[in-house]
Amino acid sequence: MNRCRASLALIVTSLLLATAAQAQVREFPAPALRGLLQVTQPPDILLDGKSDRLSPGARILGPRNQLVMSASIVGERLVVNYTREPNGMVHQVWLLNQQEAAIKRPGATRERNFIFSSEEDTRPKDDGKTPFHLLPKYGQ
Repeated sequence: MNRCRASLALIVTSLLLATAAQAQVREFPAPALRGLLQVTQPPDILLDGKSDRLSPGARILGPRNQLVMSASIVGERLVVNYTREPNGMVHQVWLLNQQEAAIKRPGATRERNFIFSSEEDTRPKDDGKTPFHLLPKYGQ
């Protein structure tokens, strides 16, 4: 009988600790950014509506720090914190619970050193040989 009570007490204690652990807000690394993740077709993702990619060793952790496979969340739009590897691919992702999502965190302001041809400015450019009277007029 004492064994049953001890076992029951141990089970109740572990359940209470697990519930308390769920309510806690996790600590994230300082360089982690906030974003809206949608897995399209692993490893391809949309991050804040822009096409991106998971790194080969990427880890996605759920609200209770359990490992989540990217294929299991295809099509879902989830609020996440994430970090990138040196090559620029998304490497670590944390799916956030409501308390964590309520905490403000900076988003990405991703800089690129290239421009796609579809993004190029199609306005006429001065090549240095344009006559003065054909140059664009600027307001004072």
